[in-house]
Amino acid sequence: MVRGLQEWYGYSISQACELAELPRSSYFYRSRKADESQLVADLEAVSGQHITYGTRRVRSQLRRSPYGYRINRKRVQRIMRQKGLLRPVKRRKSRTTDSDHPYPRHPNLVKELEVTHPEQVWVSDITYIRLGQGFVYLAIMMDVFTRAIRGWRLSKLLDQELPWRRWAWR
Repeated sequence: MVRGLQEWYGYSISQACELAELPRSSYFYRSRKADESQLVADLEAVSGQHITYGTRRVRSQLRRSPYGYRINRKRVQRIMRQKGLLRPVKRRKSRTTDSDHPYPRHPNLVKELEVTHPEQVWVSDITYIRLGQGFVYLAIMMDVFTRAIRGWRLSKLLDQELPWRRWAWR
């Protein structure tokens, strides 16, 4: 429309944009939507050569020669997701329970018990909290009916003393 006003009536770009009620920048704007077919082909080639590479390493390979793309990781991730090339993330699991021990196992005495009022049954558990330079261990005692924490104990050592020493009672 702006071009027509310019060619037919001899208006300047500013005048034609003003008549069409468009900002002048929209006349000069050109979409930079590039054809991604070559990028997708190169990405599939890189991820096919290096099957264990994730998005960060694939992006690094695409930035090197002979490819020389200026591309960010999120774009690589989007294309890899669309093409089904993403690898599942391996999570590290730390084993915290040792069930193969010589100590006796006690039966659950409250399994069939119906809890009807507070202070009837308390349960406790021990867990660990990872810190920058190791772990601390937390023992907690909870009322089953109200689910309120009745006491807790924090220790650097996981030993028999942890649940039996002085508790911080609520």
